[in-house]
Amino acid sequence: MGTFDNPFDPNHRLRDARCPCGSHASRIEHEQEELHRLQCITTGPERGRYESVVAAAVMRTIFPKDAARRAFLKSVGASTALAALAQFFPLKTATELFAQGAAAPEKKDLKVGFIPITCATPIIMAHPMGFYSKQGLNVEVVKTAGWAVVRDKTINKEYDAAHMLSPMPLAISLGLGSQAIPFAVPAIENINGQGITLASKHKDRRDPKQWRGFKFAIPFDYSMHNYLLRYYLAEHGLDPEADVQLRVVPPPEMVANLHADNIDGFLAPDSICQRAIYDGVGFLHILSKEIWDGHPCCSFTASKDFITQMPNSYAALVRAIVDATAFASKAENRKQIAETIAPANYLNQPPIVVEQALTGTYADGLGGIRNDPKRVDFDPFPWQSFAVWMLTQMKRWGQIKGDVDYKSIAEQIFLATDTAKLMRDMGFAAPTSTSKTFVVMGKTFDPSKPDDYVNSFSIKRS
Repeated sequence: MGTFDNPFDPNHRLRDARCPCGSHASRIEHEQEELHRLQCITTGPERGRYESVVAAAVMRTIFPKDAARRAFLKSVGASTALAALAQFFPLKTATELFAQGAAAPEKKDLKVGFIPITCATPIIMAHPMGFYSKQGLNVEVVKTAGWAVVRDKTINKEYDAAHMLSPMPLAISLGLGSQAIPFAVPAIENINGQGITLASKHKDRRDPKQWRGFKFAIPFDYSMHNYLLRYYLAEHGLDPEADVQLRVVPPPEMVANLHADNIDGFLAPDSICQRAIYDGVGFLHILSKEIWDGHPCCSFTASKDFITQMPNSYAALVRAIVDATAFASKAENRKQIAETIAPANYLNQPPIVVEQALTGTYADGLGGIRNDPKRVDFDPFPWQSFAVWMLTQMKRWGQIKGDVDYKSIAEQIFLATDTAKLMRDMGFAAPTSTSKTFVVMGKTFDPSKPDDYVNSFSIKRS
């Protein structure tokens, strides 16, 4: 995730050397490109970023020629320059206005539902750490028992927005498992952060070919967990609909079911995997990133009705989520976040369990300690190719019948273009494309050829 450069660094160019000679079509185009390149002054997790944008804009106005700005800074120093600038321009006031945005929220008191797992980290931490209030919102984050409940409460408008598994808005919009209601994904909550956990009694059965007859728990039919587990099993020659049993179990109940011997394992989110290890009832077989490194899991989701009827409230929510995601993406913040979201009103987990999941230094249940800082990561950009891949798996396993307009559906639901603009407006770097290729278990996925991808699998529902 991009941050801002220091506008008071005399060695840093605030503008392309070609800009004064008119290489851009317009001043707006120049500013947009420049904002995309700026990175953050490290004066605070969020405020420094906004101060940097405002200060850079003022410095460009005072010193239209970059050489003059750099000469001035070298002669007086950054701290003197900042103090002088503050005497003539209300930087503090301008920063607050920039952070809050120009348009006031239509509705400030909002409810956002979440499931108590680390995938919801940005949504949860934005409450106690002040990211919502900074956007002028009073948000109640509501812990919810299961994904079907989250879906129904959001559809019924008991929640204004929600933490959802990233395939869920696709399913809801297509009328799979519920009435068809247009939903959208402006932000991905987390990437990676899941794992296949097996009961301790299976420590000598690490080869998936030995898993015939196993009972696995997944959190929901329309989930990355379902699709990744099916993919993993099929690549090892197991038909997930004939050779094993897949059961939907809410994440908070998975460890108890593993302990009671009701299931042999699960592909689940953290901190559920780590809690099974902490309780001594399971071990980590593999991380989900070993199946697909960089895969999405959960999303921040809202109905199209809420987006159109409350556009300012919606925009403020997304800004808060993007801001919180930026903070969560930094490894040095993970311990603080773990302490913040571990209590009973959020994850209800021992802090050490959450810390191990978020920092990536963890016990594996096999007697070892592993270190993988990218065990879970946070990047809000909703790549439309993520949506296309999910749709291919819905098609592969018979959840979608008939022809699928992959590209159109992805564009309507995964709002990559809107999110990229919002990220740039906030001072973050954002991708210039809405899709990309990626590799799942050694196989490259090309989002422009989804039907070929579906047809390439030997194990699928006919």
